[in-house]
Formats: sequence, structure tokens, C-alpha cells
Amino acid sequence: MNFRDRMHWIFRMSLLAFVLASVTFLSALTAMRFAIQGREVEMPDLVGMRATQAKLVLQGRKLGMRVEDRTFNPLPVDSVVRQSPSPNTRVKTGQDAHVVLSSGPQNSTIPQLENTSLRTARIELLRNGLQAGEVSSAYLPNGPADTVLVQNPSAGTVSNTGPHVDMFVSLGSSPTAYVMPALSGVSLVEAESRLRAAGLKIAKITPVAILNIPAGTIVGQSPPRGQRVDANSAIELQTVE
Repeated sequence: MNFRDRMHWIFRMSLLAFVLASVTFLSALTAMRFAIQGREVEMPDLVGMRATQAKLVLQGRKLGMRVEDRTFNPLPVDSVVRQSPSPNTRVKTGQDAHVVLSSGPQNSTIPQLENTSLRTARIELLRNGLQAGEVSSAYLPNGPADTVLVQNPSAGTVSNTGPHVDMFVSLGSSPTAYVMPALSGVSLVEAESRLRAAGLKIAKITPVAILNIPAGTIVGQSPPRGQRVDANSAIELQTVE
């Protein structure tokens, strides 16, 4: 075999080895893809099932179940009311289905909560076997502070679907706002005077060591100048010691 034939033979063998390696790699990749897909199952529809039945259905697909909450509902006690992930979602085996179970129906008359404090409203709800739901609040001009203004469901409603009552609470009139003055470079005495004139108080003073700057000079402030603050804002200053 001359040199040219030998090189041609080596090229053919190398090409054959490359093709075989490529086929092996693609086969392994395809097998891995099927293996990964094989570990995925479809989440069943659990709503309406009793917890024990739902658990058995999930176990049949190598899935678990985690009870996240309970709620009053017309469905029988321990029936699945809601689930996550939703039905027909592709999930990996071993994953948990998060469910909310029914505590059964309960007829509770919603008490009068409006014009009471939030604390009083919470106590009244507990006395009636209910719970505070979403509580939103806002500052209202001339509004009474810490007072329930609106409730949902309204008082007198007979609830058999859920134990939660949402409330909107007034925080009272909005506190007077000020603009944070610039204090860097002035003395601590001057800074206290400016803040006092603006109805603000210093919450914290941190001494720092800086050369060639007179002791007691303000070198840092929080909040920064120009920011809106009120009488409850925590004013912090850094002064040269």
C-alpha cells in the first residue's frame, strides 16, 4: 500500500469513526430526552375529591399532596376545593400538589364591624368563628383614625362559603409633610434648630473622625435633603467628633 492509498484508508477510517461517534451521541441524547420526559406526568383534576381519594390518585402518578389551608365551602368536609398546579399541567414525578380542603358549609351571620377599631373588629370576628380577610387602609382627610369604614361581606349577611371578612380601615388625616432641609456643613446646634423649626426630631447621631473639619459639624444626613418627611420620620445625622 503506497502512501496515497494509506492516507485515503486513514481518512475513510476517521470518517467512519466520526459517524459512529455522532450516532452514539445522538442516541444517548434521545435516550436522555425520553428518560426526562418519562419522569413527567399530567397533574390530575382533584377538585371535589376527598383528601384520601386525591392522595391515592396522586400516589398512582408518583406525586405527593400538601394541604395548604382549609376553608368553609359547600363541598363535604375534607374535599379538595382548590389545587396548584392546575389540572392537566405537566409536572415532574415526586412533586407535591398543593391543595385547599373544605371545612364544610357554615352559616355565620357577619357581625357589624363598621365604625369600630380594627382590633375590636378582629375580636368580634373570632367570637363569630370568622377571620379577618384582606385589610386595606388609607389616610383620609378628617377621617377617624384606626376605624373600619367598609366591610365585605356587609353586616347581617349569612356566609356559608368562607370565614374571611375584608375591611377598609381609615388611618385618619395624613400627617403634615415637610421637605428635609440640607444640613451637611452646619453645626449640630444649627441642625437641631432647623429640624425643630420644621417639626422634626433627631433619632440618631453618629460621630465620625475626619481631619481638618471642626468638631460638631454635620457631614452626613438621612433622609437626604429634599426628601418628603413627617413628624414620625427617623432623622439620622453624622457629626465630626
